[in-house]
Amino acid sequence: MAKPHTPPPGENNPPINLRDALEERYLAYALSTIMGRALPDARDGLKPVHRRILYGMHILRLDPGTPFKKCAKIVGDVMGSFHPHGDQAIYDALVRLAQDFSSRYPLVDGQGNFGNIDGDGAAAYRYTEARMTEVARALLEGIDEDSIDFRENYSGDQKEPVVLPSAIPNLLANGSQGIAVGMATSIPPHNVAELCDAALYLIANPQAASEQLTVFVPGPDFPTGGIVVDSRESIAETYRTGRGSFRIRARWSKEDSARGMWNAVVTEIPYGVQKSRLIEKLAELVNERKLPLLADVRDESAEDVRIVLEPRARNVDAQVMMESLFRMSELEARFPVNMNVLVDGVTPRVVSLSEALRQWLDHRRNVLVRRARFRLSEIERRLEVLAGMIIAFLNLDEVIRIIREEDEPKDVLKSRFELTDNQANYILDTRLRSLRRLEEMQLRDEHAELSREKGELEILLGDESRQWKSVTAQIREIKKKWGPHTALGKRRTTFEAPPAVSIDFDLAEMLVEREPITVVVTQKGWIRALKGQVSDLASLTFKGDDSLRVSFFAETTSKILVLATDGKIFTLDAAKLPGGRGAGEPIRLLADIEDGEDVAAVFVYRPGAKMVVAASDGRGFRASQDDMIGNTKKGKILLNVDPPAKARFIVAAEGDYVAAIGENRKLLCFPLAEIPEMTRGKGVRLQRYRDGGLSDIKTFALIEGLGWTDPGGRLFNVAKENLTDWLGHRAEAGRLPPKGFPKANKFN
Repeated sequence: MAKPHTPPPGENNPPINLRDALEERYLAYALSTIMGRALPDARDGLKPVHRRILYGMHILRLDPGTPFKKCAKIVGDVMGSFHPHGDQAIYDALVRLAQDFSSRYPLVDGQGNFGNIDGDGAAAYRYTEARMTEVARALLEGIDEDSIDFRENYSGDQKEPVVLPSAIPNLLANGSQGIAVGMATSIPPHNVAELCDAALYLIANPQAASEQLTVFVPGPDFPTGGIVVDSRESIAETYRTGRGSFRIRARWSKEDSARGMWNAVVTEIPYGVQKSRLIEKLAELVNERKLPLLADVRDESAEDVRIVLEPRARNVDAQVMMESLFRMSELEARFPVNMNVLVDGVTPRVVSLSEALRQWLDHRRNVLVRRARFRLSEIERRLEVLAGMIIAFLNLDEVIRIIREEDEPKDVLKSRFELTDNQANYILDTRLRSLRRLEEMQLRDEHAELSREKGELEILLGDESRQWKSVTAQIREIKKKWGPHTALGKRRTTFEAPPAVSIDFDLAEMLVEREPITVVVTQKGWIRALKGQVSDLASLTFKGDDSLRVSFFAETTSKILVLATDGKIFTLDAAKLPGGRGAGEPIRLLADIEDGEDVAAVFVYRPGAKMVVAASDGRGFRASQDDMIGNTKKGKILLNVDPPAKARFIVAAEGDYVAAIGENRKLLCFPLAEIPEMTRGKGVRLQRYRDGGLSDIKTFALIEGLGWTDPGGRLFNVAKENLTDWLGHRAEAGRLPPKGFPKANKFN
């Protein structure tokens, strides 16, 4: 066995627990990633790399309007002085700040190839140039006036800002995304003018909740536009909790073309979606025939996005086609929201909309106070100097004599005129050429003006309400500068109500031309569709000894419902029915009807219509046709029957009464409301029998009376007042029908 290693004598190597060491080191790494790389500061909305880039450009004096400088110079200075994490990381961050499709309010004005919305990368930094935008200058406004704290850079030879003054609410204006250790952040961009309105309301109402602020900030404002299709309640909840998502759709319009054709033209795509990848995916879906409504996709984009979507046929509904594309492609995307930020620059926490704005407002007030104190100290130094200069001006000859003749003029000036060190030094440092410009009135006017400004600053520093009033004025100026009337400040993303609950339609059916047809069903269960609405079927021929069972009008886009005797209901597409030239086809070939079962009824589907379905044993219920629709050939269970009973009847639930006639020739009329509505099941007893079962069923309006047709085609009707003997309640036995009722016990 190997002997345990013992440390050399004299060395201080105390044993430590491996678990504790790993936890300590991993925590240090996690905190470094969270605070130094991935999460933005809630006050200026910047991560360290972005803050260092802007400060590096500030040092290089790359203000708006100044000449551009090579990005290689900017990246090199930032890496050498502040951010030792590699040139490519710095350049990638700089490029994103310059892309108008990535940043809602770009902070860098780029010259050269900075990439595009297709996903193409920027040119190398030796080819591109950059300078700051007006928005970036607003973030840095007052940075040289002791408005924020500085810390040593990584090498300790320079200072870098801990946070920027940030005259605009950049955290929400440009948003932020990042992945840290154990946490992430995802904040969408917003409209600055709307954020300013919300901030002004929050100043006036400090306790305002995020829901109240959504009156001013209705939702995100993405640089690529698009349409947010979330409910107002969902958006308000996202802003209240700081977590959620936004559903973004592409903006499109319908353009008519020759010969009745049309195209759908997409002009804005969801934020973060690469146009080239989107078109590639659409083309792939078309080739794989997963988008039967779409024939072709073309990219006609120049500077603006223009994606042309060509439908398969001119009768395709544009809205239906786009809904299918939204469902299957990145024309609709979700932007996750996780407003995880460094609160006060220290604590990572998920904040609400009101908390995020409050962080910025408190920061702006702190910046205002620090700048006021800085200005006050400058004024006090200038006033001290001016007081000395006034004394020197009034005694100019004596001052000149002292300077010329005395060995220690500073001490003599101080004792002769009771001056301070600063005053004496300033007088001694004044050039002779400046003396000719000295005038007592100018000195006294400047002294008075500075004294007045000093008084205002002292009042400001002592009155919090005045401070908030000053912050309010600054915010109004920002709103005026980047308001909705400006090209940059105009809202790009709009809002629409969420689409209705999606219908599970077969997209292939949408290619069917809508035409009238007549559906014919025979006694032996054969079905066919005649073109047009054919009322006279006398010339219709049938196979063998078969005959007509039922016929009805429909359209090629209709659904046909078939009830089998085992209680299953099947859905057939009218467009797929055999034509009327031959005898048709058995329904069994179109629907998987069990052996030994037969067709009980065939009828056309009417959305929202109600039916009464009943079995031969007299049990049944009301059901909606919407619940009968199925998508498979195997159908779906509607009525549960106990053999030997069979599902026999399904009639429209019209009127207010039900008439049931039994095989025992007993008639019962009872209110339709006594039959419960169900989606499936056995139902309830409609009529009570000692022997036999249900022979026929009919719904009618009591006020119009009960009618029937005899075998000879004659119509009979029993008025309401004459039906008293047959009126009762569900599950009663009934009485023999009125005189003249058909012996077949059928209403028709």
